[in-house]
Amino acid sequence: MQSHTKKSSILLFAFLHITLLIMSFSGVMSKSAAGEAFLSLRFCLFYGGMILILGVYAICWQQLIKRLPLSLAYANKAVTVIWGMVWGVMFFGEQITAKKLIGAAIVIVGVVLYSMENNNERD
Repeated sequence: MQSHTKKSSILLFAFLHITLLIMSFSGVMSKSAAGEAFLSLRFCLFYGGMILILGVYAICWQQLIKRLPLSLAYANKAVTVIWGMVWGVMFFGEQITAKKLIGAAIVIVGVVLYSMENNNERD
């Protein structure tokens, strides 16, 4: 029984991070829309894509917070900083500086420490 609970917890945690990955992509859409002429076809497509992504995210988020402690879910939202850096490099040719890497590392360490502490409290 405990292995089933652990497996479902892992799947729920994976679903949380997939949801956050999806949500982080809305930033790509909004930044892309900002580079287009207002109300042009490309602007509308990027803006519509952003709204669609945020709609999917909202539905997934509501399902997640029914099943996860709210503090755990919100703590993990910080990983979108990392995804933002990845998308910046991939889509916009942005540079990752040492300061950005240090900041991202602090975020990751914080999320990991919080998740480990939360798991210890449940055990």
